[in-house]
Amino acid sequence: MADYLVIVESPAKAKTIERYLGKKYKVKASIGHVRDLPRSQMGIDTENNYDPKYITIRGKGPVLQELKTAAKKVKKIYLAADPDREGEAIAWHLATALNIDINSDCRVVFNEITKEAILESFKHPRPINMDLVDAQQARRILDRLVGYNISPILWKKVKKGLSAGRVQSVSLRLIIDRENEIKSFEPEEYWSIDASFEKNKKQFDAFYYGNGKEKVKLTNEQQVKDILKGIKGSEFEVMNVIKRERKRNASPAFTTSSLQQEAARKLNFRAKKTMMLAQQLYEGIELSKKEGAVGLITYMRTDSTRISDTAKTEAKSYIETKYGKDFIAGEQKQAKAKANAQDAHEAIRPTSAMRTPEELKAILSRDQLRLYRLIWERFIASQMSPAVLDTVTVDLQNNDVLFRANGSQVKFAGFMKLYIEGTDDQEEETNKLLPEMEIGDKVKSLEIEPKQHFTQPPPRYSEARLVKTLEELGIGRPSTYAPTLDTIQKRGYVQLDAKRFVPTELGEIVHQATLEFFPEIINIEFTAQMEQNLDEIEEGITQWVNVIDEFYKDFEPRVKYADEVMEKIEIKDEPAGEDCEKCGAPMVFKLGRYGKFMACSNFPDCRNTKAIVKPIDVKCPSCETGEIVERKSKTKRIFYGCNQYPECDFVSWDKPISRPCPKCSALLVEKKLKKGVQIQCTNSECDYEETPSQ
Repeated sequence: MADYLVIVESPAKAKTIERYLGKKYKVKASIGHVRDLPRSQMGIDTENNYDPKYITIRGKGPVLQELKTAAKKVKKIYLAADPDREGEAIAWHLATALNIDINSDCRVVFNEITKEAILESFKHPRPINMDLVDAQQARRILDRLVGYNISPILWKKVKKGLSAGRVQSVSLRLIIDRENEIKSFEPEEYWSIDASFEKNKKQFDAFYYGNGKEKVKLTNEQQVKDILKGIKGSEFEVMNVIKRERKRNASPAFTTSSLQQEAARKLNFRAKKTMMLAQQLYEGIELSKKEGAVGLITYMRTDSTRISDTAKTEAKSYIETKYGKDFIAGEQKQAKAKANAQDAHEAIRPTSAMRTPEELKAILSRDQLRLYRLIWERFIASQMSPAVLDTVTVDLQNNDVLFRANGSQVKFAGFMKLYIEGTDDQEEETNKLLPEMEIGDKVKSLEIEPKQHFTQPPPRYSEARLVKTLEELGIGRPSTYAPTLDTIQKRGYVQLDAKRFVPTELGEIVHQATLEFFPEIINIEFTAQMEQNLDEIEEGITQWVNVIDEFYKDFEPRVKYADEVMEKIEIKDEPAGEDCEKCGAPMVFKLGRYGKFMACSNFPDCRNTKAIVKPIDVKCPSCETGEIVERKSKTKRIFYGCNQYPECDFVSWDKPISRPCPKCSALLVEKKLKKGVQIQCTNSECDYEETPSQ
């Protein structure tokens, strides 16, 4: 019989940790929270210091009973929930339910699920940190007061099923503000003049810079014509050559936010998917019968870029073996933590630098491996030496018309040998070579091409851009980004168009109502300040009741006013342009849990509904009578199927095209690859494919 009971959150972790601790320890999982506020009521006593009413979560009774039974058979209980506010609160709820003294050394925390980290953590148990618990309670109560007061008003005045929240409302505001910027944007004309030159039979490009004295902005065609008239002949003189050596430092290891951004850019992962995969890698993957399940990365909810000395030493050992001593970073300055960073634990990194992605190819799923590779490469690169680039700037002049050419060459790859951070904008060219030139040299222009341009509106938010913006504004915390973005899509406030957020009519209506009656909820500065207040509660500087009270005494009158004054808003159904095949009434578009669908306007007398399909003018290759249509799965992923379903079950994730394969006459599809869209034959015995188009 075990002497000690250890309670963790996840069953996957329980199995691994029990193996590390040995026979004296029994490890069980609470499977997340066991107690929470009731779903059917507010659960906050606003007349009595905002006292929360906690109940056992529905379905968790048997779990809690099992833990209570196990607790009676051991000498001591350790609470080993995740090392953050949420985990501390889970530990507190468990201590309350199991009658454990919160001031005893009952709490154990670890940042990675490895044998060394687990055994070390059990040498240093501590009491439950009530400041962390209070910070989590304050957030939960605050969100409950906002959600359970505003949401019923939105249900009554706008539509059932709506919700409002602090971080979600600010996120929606950012998306709508950006859309309004785009709508009101007035493009401005500007011009550029690009040229190609030749020196010693080597061609290179340059651009118009100015008049030899200063940089000149080109705003109209006449200005460009005057400049071109000023060029005499095709010979230009080299007026200036500037050569510099530039160092480029590696990006630090991932935080939650930077991981979500980079996974979106490089792997095309949504924030929710990134966090799901990271959770799996953290909790442990079965590597072999001998090793069992092993946690492959450190805890994935963090805003710190700090790395332990042990991890640095191991990474540098790997780098020296793989690349040589020159590639090891020198003494690095610790990156300065952001003002609102909790810095509770390390950056996201592999638990062992020596466990390369190649070793895990046969073990991890495709997406697990892709995310692990990203985390592993980013971490190893963060401990590698800077890249050294030779940059050259050359000024070329003809009769007071100055062109400039820029070139760069990687002199020493450093960390770039392994990893280069992605960007939302166009990647810079790192190998753009110029021929050797000196002041006084003559070069020949081959072609000079003026181009008209118009300024573009700011881009809509992608998930990566929105996460980055929320982090920069101090809105939300690592654990909130993915669920927030998921919520505003599920509620139908926004939709994705070409991987960019576009507000819906419903989103605009909810935002306008919130803006008019609850302006502080969507005020960026207010929301950021509230996050700071929560941090101060965690640090023991502020009492959570005071923070909640200061907010609620102004918020409560606004709720009463909105309930009395807000007018009912009718959202008219959009006509679908076709009639119901069952009763003949017009079909309309409606918004459901999984997005838009068609429904009969004669509801509830007629309950006919249909998915929205988009024809692509391709005959079904299976039944040869139906048409292929574009559909959306419940997870909003686009797929293609026959419109004769269920009679015909043809389905494809890749988009079919109308022409047949020239080699075997089978169906051709568009396959999306990193390098573009490639047309391929679906016949497994045919190797026909076309060069990818960008």
